[in-house]
Amino acid sequence: MISRSYTNLLDLASGNFPTMGRDRDRRRMPRVMTLPGSICEMDDDQAHSVSSENPSSLAGDRMIVVANLLPLKAKRRPDNKGWSFNWNEDSLLLRLRDGLPEDMEVIYVGSLCVDIDPIEQDDVSSYLLEKFRCVPAFLPPNIVEKYYEGFCKRHLWPLFHYMLPFSPDHGGRFDRSMWEAYVSANKLFSQKVVEVLNPEDDFVWIHDYHLMVLPTFLRRRFNRLRMGFFLHSPFPSSEIYRTLPVREEILKALLCADIVGFHTFDYARHFLSCCSRMLGLEYQSKRGYIGLEYYGRTVGIKIMPVGIHMGHIENMKRLAAKELKLKELKQQFEGKTVLLGFDDLDIFKGINLKLLAMEHMLGQHPKWQGQAVLVQIANPTRGKGVDLKETQAEIRESCKRINKQFGQPGYEPIVYIDRPISSSERMAYYSIAECVVVTAVRDGMNLTPYEYIACRQGMSGSEADSDVDGPKKSMLVVSEFVGCSPSLSGAIRINPWNVEATAEAMNEAISMAEPEKQLRHEKHYRYVSTHDVGYWARSFLQDMERTCIDHFRKRCYGIGLGFGFRVVALDPNFRKLSIDDIESAYIKSKSRAIFLDYDGTMMPQNSIIKSPSAEVISILNRICADQNNAVFIVSGRGRDSLDKWFSPCRKLGLAAEHGYFLRWSQDQEWETCSQNSDFGWMHLAEPVMQSYTDSTDGSSIEKKESAIVWQYRDADPGFGFSQAKEMLDHLESVLANEPVAVKSGQFIVEVKPQACILTPVTTMVVSFLSVVIIQDFDSSNGLKTGIAFFASENDMKQQPLAMNDMTQQQIIDFLYCVNGVSKGLVAEKIFTSLMGRGKLADFVLCIGDDRSDEDMFEIIGDALSRNILSYDTKVFACTVGQKPSKAKYYLDDTSEVRFMLESLAEATITPVTSDEESEDSA
Repeated sequence: MISRSYTNLLDLASGNFPTMGRDRDRRRMPRVMTLPGSICEMDDDQAHSVSSENPSSLAGDRMIVVANLLPLKAKRRPDNKGWSFNWNEDSLLLRLRDGLPEDMEVIYVGSLCVDIDPIEQDDVSSYLLEKFRCVPAFLPPNIVEKYYEGFCKRHLWPLFHYMLPFSPDHGGRFDRSMWEAYVSANKLFSQKVVEVLNPEDDFVWIHDYHLMVLPTFLRRRFNRLRMGFFLHSPFPSSEIYRTLPVREEILKALLCADIVGFHTFDYARHFLSCCSRMLGLEYQSKRGYIGLEYYGRTVGIKIMPVGIHMGHIENMKRLAAKELKLKELKQQFEGKTVLLGFDDLDIFKGINLKLLAMEHMLGQHPKWQGQAVLVQIANPTRGKGVDLKETQAEIRESCKRINKQFGQPGYEPIVYIDRPISSSERMAYYSIAECVVVTAVRDGMNLTPYEYIACRQGMSGSEADSDVDGPKKSMLVVSEFVGCSPSLSGAIRINPWNVEATAEAMNEAISMAEPEKQLRHEKHYRYVSTHDVGYWARSFLQDMERTCIDHFRKRCYGIGLGFGFRVVALDPNFRKLSIDDIESAYIKSKSRAIFLDYDGTMMPQNSIIKSPSAEVISILNRICADQNNAVFIVSGRGRDSLDKWFSPCRKLGLAAEHGYFLRWSQDQEWETCSQNSDFGWMHLAEPVMQSYTDSTDGSSIEKKESAIVWQYRDADPGFGFSQAKEMLDHLESVLANEPVAVKSGQFIVEVKPQACILTPVTTMVVSFLSVVIIQDFDSSNGLKTGIAFFASENDMKQQPLAMNDMTQQQIIDFLYCVNGVSKGLVAEKIFTSLMGRGKLADFVLCIGDDRSDEDMFEIIGDALSRNILSYDTKVFACTVGQKPSKAKYYLDDTSEVRFMLESLAEATITPVTSDEESEDSA
């Protein structure tokens, strides 16, 4: 049986896109399946993406939060009959609910931290869904080991923290079976999401690196699903990330989400750089929002560090006071200056570097011997391996050495705690610490400084401790390599690898004057208290809603197999060009205008051989043979190249250098679509470009007759873009008084003439900076076609300040003068010429693949209203590739373009020559 939950490729191929209305009756009926084994595919109505025109409002919608672990604690009952569950109050996922609307239901999907016997999984699933709104994903043991301990902890975690697998013992070589287990686990998570998902109404929020390919599985089934992803770990630079063998698969999977979130701009910048270098995608920033255009969809990039839950911190402080742990610690460390480190026990937390810095501080500042104490709490992690054992041994050795060297009776400079501690006990340690030290060499966020700041503010109400409720102060020594560092401007930032500098920072922190400590604390507390976890969740949800608005305005469908799958979002009127339709219109028409781009349209962009094939020449000759056809190649290439390549096509028209040179057929001369023949500015522009070429490896200069182009397609993308931006400013300054235009494009910077020397008419336009309007005036009223000049847009309904009577050709020449040369004006010139010959075009075909061709599509769209095309003209503006365009049609690639032209060639009526007539008579 073929699954209908995936995109029906046969429907896509035929242009039939299924749509559905909403099924409100089943909105609150979760589809839950607790039977072990594979989950059946949904039926057709459930599987296809919906097509409602009105997006859901936030009121009453649901949020499905997906993570590796559910925010639950589980333990076996004392009688060994079943399990008891309760919320994990420390879980960030549990606390994000505070930022969501009150009436928004939250459902959690994830695995449990304990192994549940398959016989009990049914009952546990039903109980957790009913009592906690949680859906557990039970992963088979053979997948869990390779998924979590394997791919997540041996590949992704080290790589995202800048550790490369230099040897089998250091990071581990890439294991394809672990990647397959990772994919299988993500697929199982997706099946659990589908069980409770109402794709029309729900939001899905996926968390962290364990589930980076999950968006692909969900997007494949629900094209319009509102889905976000947030990465809680660092994202490495492109030089590190590109070493991952499955780098593109993960990037493409993440881009199936509507919004991708990061803690800091550095992490987002690295992700965007990877998308640029590996997928050729460039981001755009608009009104403060960053977005990636990906097959017609805008994937939002969210930069927002997560916060803490202030209420939970307050509760834990009160609990610590009730448990008398705070009083006990005050007695233990009375008269001492406590520095605190609280870290997970892994190789990236830099615990031993912190101990070395403490050792150095005691040696350099003897006054702290017998006075300063570093309490280091190492929280055990779920991970394991050789690296972890070596780290533990190294830490214990350092503690032993430092305590032996600087210890005194009743005093140990290092207090090392390597057991789990409760949240309330952690609050007690925060309360007695003069300074918290974070020396992680790489960390995603690290909320320890935030918790410390909130705790040091003291408790509110009658239960407040008198000592803590005094002057509020908190000192921080924070590694510059952790995600919280940018938001803590009052902290002392350090490079943890520089042990000496870290030691001096620790000394500075505990030696600082009390008023300055209080000022720094107040600044930090204002930020931490306002940017809490609720603020983070609320901001992410708002951005997800904003990003997903277009889901219901565009036609979305999926293409591609495996991790090459992506959703293409197109205008509802944008569809694939039907060969039958265009062939029928072609046969019925009497006067045809055909415009063909060359590179990327007739010839693949990546083709080494740029000259047209014999097949292309044959097709063009057959189409040109019909005297009712005006066929033009409109290209950015020079006229010499086009003349040489298309010399066998005697009746083919050529427009070179984007229309600067125009030739109607081979037996006619080249026309120059400009009155300006002064190219002295090239001698000014070329040296500037050459200086940037010399300093930008992979760039080059292309000198044309009418323009000069600097291209950096083969250069480093980031450096090339930076150089192009600087060159643009440089050229505009150098050529400020020259009649040229300096423009940037895709991997190019181009300088070309403005197309004319100022005349009285154009001077009038410049002096008014006016709105120029081409109008058809009624001849019966004595008005003629002309160009109107207005002082401002507000005056457009008033009498124009000036009116110049012109012919249509004069208007075209004037537009060349004002706007410069473009492919669009080439099309307009040809339409006008055909109209002058009494052959008003009733069939127009225009095909192109890049930005310059959009000018043609726009001109053709306006030509009907301007009466330079017949009112019943059949217009086929077609772009190559499925992407946002002003064209109404598309073809997938150059091979489809050639196939379509071949169909037109076969339908062309070729004139019979006199020799052929004689042979027929004989």
